[in-house]
Amino acid sequence: MPDMVLNEVIMPISQTLLPEFDEEMKSTRKLLECVPDGKFDYQPHPKSMTLGRLASHVAELPSWGKTTLEVELLELGPEFKPHIAATRAELLASFDKGVTEAREKIAAATDADWQKMWTFKYGGKTVMSMPRVAVMRGVVMNHLIHHRAQLGVFLRLNDVAIPGMYGPSADEMKFWEAQPAQTASAQAS
Repeated sequence: MPDMVLNEVIMPISQTLLPEFDEEMKSTRKLLECVPDGKFDYQPHPKSMTLGRLASHVAELPSWGKTTLEVELLELGPEFKPHIAATRAELLASFDKGVTEAREKIAAATDADWQKMWTFKYGGKTVMSMPRVAVMRGVVMNHLIHHRAQLGVFLRLNDVAIPGMYGPSADEMKFWEAQPAQTASAQAS
């Protein structure tokens, strides 16, 4: 059998990440649009974040994609205080800015950029050090999805209707509602 050479097209890392990034950001924005003003102090348990802090964290996570591609070392200390939005409008503005900036950085990044090591230190101690592509998947994307799910629970506990993320939510599903039975003659027509 003769040797066969396949014309292989290798997609750059950025192009493999962008479709997922776009879909997850679209779903995340839908949930942030549901955060009710006036409930930012809600806290389901003393060890939980407040709804305002959690929603702010979800809103800020896309900007971490930009930071991941701009620096190779991020150092924070105990003096760092996270921003907590005061309104839904502020959450959405922060989120939209972070998504736009991160998407631009992701689209422009080369495979060599993604393969560079990225390190996070807190108080002078290394918390993690891994290739940027792993940071984007684990620390940015998966982290955002994890906290987005928590936010959904916080909203549900406040009787807020939840939009679907990967299909319809229970609030959107009409399929499960009782349907009147059809007669045999109605089914035949």
